This record gives sequence, structure tokens and C-alpha cells, in this order.
Amino acid sequence: MSKIVATLIAGLFATSVYAQTTATPATTTTPAATKAEAKADKKTVKAEAKEEKADVKADAKLEKKAAEANADVAVAKADAAKKKAKAHKKAVKAKADAAADKAAAHADQKADAAK
Repeated sequence: MSKIVATLIAGLFATSVYAQTTATPATTTTPAATKAEAKADKKTVKAEAKEEKADVKADAKLEKKAAEANADVAVAKADAAKKKAKAHKKAVKAKADAAADKAAAHADQKADAAK
């Protein structure tokens, strides 16, 4: 669980670093340079969005696997408890049968001794 939390926190820090933009200095530029910067910014934003989407998808996969693992553990524990209860029930029944057999044998022994 701590690995998942650490991964999520690392992902948040990584995306926050990419999400911050630097302030561009107020200088006079030509329209062609402005268009080129805008195009570069657009590509950067697109790449960051794609990377963030991949991070979110990876985090979702990790969470899904963790949930499945937790579900598997819960099923295994339930099965173990069921088997334990069944074994306990058999042991109690075996003890009761043994006690009944012992009592019957003791009764037969007393009857034989009385003859």
C-alpha cells in the first residue's frame, strides 16, 4: 500500500513540475517569432497533456491491481475461515462419536460383568 501511495505522490510532484510555466519576458518580437513561440507552446502543452494522461492511466492500473489483490486476499481469508469451521465441526462430531462409542463399550462391559 505504501508503494502505491509513494507512486501517487511522486506522480503528483512530477506533474506539478511540468504544469508550472515560466513567465516570458516582455520584449518586442516579430509576428513570425510570436507564431513560432505559440506553436512551440502548443506542442509543449500537448506533450504535457499526453504525459499526464499516461501517468493517470498507469496510476489507475496500479489501483486496479491493488484492489484485485485485496479482493483475492479477502476471498482467501473467507475460504480459510470456512475450511477451519468445517474442520472444527468434524472434530466435534468425531469427539462426540468417540464418546458415544466409549459409553456403549463401557455399558457392554458392565453387562458382561453382571452375567
